[in-house]
Amino acid sequence: MTQPTPAPLSYAQSGVQYDLIDPLKVAAQRAAAATGAHLAPHGFAEVEASRGESAYVVDVGPFFVASIVECLGSKTLVADEMQRLTGRSWYADIAQDTIAMAVNDLITVGATPLVVQAYWAAGGSEWFSDADRAAALVAGWKRACDACGVAWGGGETPALAGIVEAGRIDLAASCTGLVNPKERLSLGERLGPGDTIVLLASSGIHANGLSLARKLAERLPQGYLTEVAPGLGYGEALLAPTLLYSPVTEALWAAGIHVHYAANITGHGWRKLLRHPKALTYRINGVPPVPPVLRFIQQQARLDDAQAYGTLNMGAGFALFVPAADAERTVAVAQRCGVAAWVAGQVEAGEKRLLIEPLGVEFSGDALQLR
Repeated sequence: MTQPTPAPLSYAQSGVQYDLIDPLKVAAQRAAAATGAHLAPHGFAEVEASRGESAYVVDVGPFFVASIVECLGSKTLVADEMQRLTGRSWYADIAQDTIAMAVNDLITVGATPLVVQAYWAAGGSEWFSDADRAAALVAGWKRACDACGVAWGGGETPALAGIVEAGRIDLAASCTGLVNPKERLSLGERLGPGDTIVLLASSGIHANGLSLARKLAERLPQGYLTEVAPGLGYGEALLAPTLLYSPVTEALWAAGIHVHYAANITGHGWRKLLRHPKALTYRINGVPPVPPVLRFIQQQARLDDAQAYGTLNMGAGFALFVPAADAERTVAVAQRCGVAAWVAGQVEAGEKRLLIEPLGVEFSGDALQLR
């Protein structure tokens, strides 16, 4: 008997609806903006253009200070299930994901990461009784800090029974960095027609879209053990750690390349290329290879290209907007840092929109509402 074709699976069906979440973010930004005046008595001032960007920036005189806090999300649930299925702890990789969520946002404004703080909220004290799992979390956290050259300042490890589910942990990180010298600041003031869009490779799903990925696992006959490529299981592929892009941005500055703008491609997928409020057209001429796990998700969830690229990173984890004369050098610098990169398109005058020409996909300026 022919099995019925499963219905498409949307991100909203997995429990994430940005059209409900984003209005709160906008309301919070507007309320927060009124608090910027509290810096003046200390002799400091906020950089207003950083409101709505991935990191908040304060002018402290000789340099800028940038800060960010980010939560890992539900990737821990995949790690927990894979540990049950395989006996292996994945928490060293999960730690890198958490650091990456904060660091990769911070560097979009031109900051050098300086200090990371940890927030590990467990559903009860018993979570910490698994010594191997706890040791893997600590080791992975330090390894990621070393890779980014940041100090691990400290953190908080609350046991939140009744708030966090028993046996689970909620991971988050905050990061503080310096924009020094001040000309490193990249809030899009120099972004404009003629700039080139360089995309940096992702390692897979990173840490966004996991609600959809977990919902999809429920449909698969072998769940997380389903192969997405020969010898590569679905759960293992989902747990490939998020790439850390700060070595690339530091190397670009050292090479004399001034990034005009940067976008961390996380939630909202490629729509994040529309993050800056300027009315500009972003024309993509070439798309990077799609990692097997993301192609598998697109096919199994029956997402069209607009849905896939508007939700997942689809092989591009970070976008750099650089002067056209520096585009090829930017690719070369990234590759020397071990990160694949591609010259993907250009910025043009025109209405605010993103055109992914090889796929025939267009996102209008109102496809991303973060301000």
